[in-house]
Amino acid sequence: MVEFGLKEYLAQEGRLIVQTQAFEFDSFPAMGERLLTLLSAKAVEKQQDADLHSWLIDFEGCRLMLRAEHYSECVWLEALGEGQSKEELDFIAGLLARGI
Repeated sequence: MVEFGLKEYLAQEGRLIVQTQAFEFDSFPAMGERLLTLLSAKAVEKQQDADLHSWLIDFEGCRLMLRAEHYSECVWLEALGEGQSKEELDFIAGLLARGI
């Protein structure tokens, strides 16, 4: 069963939107950890705001942001800066396009 897929890849913006099942604000941490496990990535730092989870993650030595917004039920990965992490995001987009 596919848990995560690729909803949209905005390569020029350094952002990819992850297709997920519906989630609540309080249920995202378990889902986020599952996504990181499937990607063989680790959370370096986690922050919670009113309706947004922002995690700094390490994916094969590359730092990315994993964000999840409760009200829109949107989960996305993004580069830390413009033009950064393109190779890693391309790779993750390929994995998600096949479904993981």
